[in-house]
Amino acid sequence: MISRRAFEAATATLTGAFGAAVAISSLSNGIGWSSAGVDAGTFPFITGLIILCGSVCNLLRGVLAEHERMLDWSKLKRLGALFIPAAIYVGAIPLAGMYVASAGYVFGTFAVQSRVSLARSLLAGAITAAALYLVFERMFEVSLPRGLLGEAAGF
Repeated sequence: MISRRAFEAATATLTGAFGAAVAISSLSNGIGWSSAGVDAGTFPFITGLIILCGSVCNLLRGVLAEHERMLDWSKLKRLGALFIPAAIYVGAIPLAGMYVASAGYVFGTFAVQSRVSLARSLLAGAITAAALYLVFERMFEVSLPRGLLGEAAGF
């Protein structure tokens, strides 16, 4: 399905684009020496060039690599089983808030993926939400996102 060569090339291209963006954006801050010392863009520029050079090396190694299959359908299913619920969780946070979304994620993970009983799954979700609330709201006094649901409920 996905070869190692294609995966290496895609990864090297993404990291190379990041390195180029860092190097180019640092030019506006100035690179070189000024009366105050090294200009603000010098170290980001060098870092961007290092990332870009490393990406080019990885791209060349990836192109020269064997054309072996790295990701087949069974591995892709396992990856999706981890990624899709996590993406839904992150998307639910602005709508339902951190506490409700975390409780739902833990409940779904327990009930669907691990096949734990519904009662235990609900209990685990409730304990997770309560623990998050106690740790962040009470102990650290840091407010986590409550989402549209929390705002509508007046929290």
